[in-house]
Amino acid sequence: MLDALTLDQMRTFVTVVDSGSFRAAASKLYRVQSGVSVAIGNLEAQLGVLLFDRSGHRPVLTPEGRVLLSNARDILLRVDALRAKARGLGEGLELELPICVDTLFPIQQVGLAITRVRATYPSVTFRVAIEPLGGPLLALKEKRCTLAIMVGEDFRDPRITFEALCSVAQVAVVAAEHPLARQDISHNIGVMDLADHLQVVLSDPSEVSKGRDFGVLSPQTCRVSTQDAKHGLILAGVGWGRLPLWLVARDLSEGRLVRLETSSLGRKGEIVSEAYLAHRLDEPMGPAARKLAEVLAELSSGSDHIPTT
Repeated sequence: MLDALTLDQMRTFVTVVDSGSFRAAASKLYRVQSGVSVAIGNLEAQLGVLLFDRSGHRPVLTPEGRVLLSNARDILLRVDALRAKARGLGEGLELELPICVDTLFPIQQVGLAITRVRATYPSVTFRVAIEPLGGPLLALKEKRCTLAIMVGEDFRDPRITFEALCSVAQVAVVAAEHPLARQDISHNIGVMDLADHLQVVLSDPSEVSKGRDFGVLSPQTCRVSTQDAKHGLILAGVGWGRLPLWLVARDLSEGRLVRLETSSLGRKGEIVSEAYLAHRLDEPMGPAARKLAEVLAELSSGSDHIPTT
């Protein structure tokens, strides 16, 4: 009867194929060779087909054995996945891990970390939100995410703990054809020079920074809701603004953007902020969240700054 099939028999079948002989399979399974032979014989009797041709020095799969091998492998894979998922649930493994990432932090870095976490916990699904300024902090406060990556020192809360990851550089840039790029930059560009031109500014969609501006020097502004929109408008020559160096490194090297040498926005128009991994003190992290935190720390430990390429 097919109902009498066991996982042990199927695992023995696959091990014989992979090992090349009953003797090698017995060694791998820590059994005597006769036990392996009995298991395969019982499996063949229950299936009603011969799996191996035993007439030669080594067992050779029969046509029926080749067909059924893929089914056996598939069943064992699914069972192993079921066991792993059950083991993770027993450890309190998260079914879903929601995270919120500051727009200043490269999402590729987060993607690398998620890929490595999934190698350990393949059953966990991820939900990633990208938000500027106070968005990640608000997501934590409202429990919309378990972990957040925040950049800078402007947003703090006593219920949130922070672990430094790396530095993120922002530079003041303008399109190569913009008037600011064509003026003499041998001298430091002053506030009045910048104020004569429109500044592209990222707005905070949350109420966390209501009534506050960050690095706004021009009375002429174009406010946008995403970093990509800010990047695109500056590239189009609409105005000037600050963008993360990792985002504009290629544009600068290929001449599409020009750095603005202005001490009004940091030395040579550059400021460096710390990126932090944040989570709520009153919400313990599960295994996947802890692993993600560990991997992000490892990825960031190789350099003090986010790579610019």
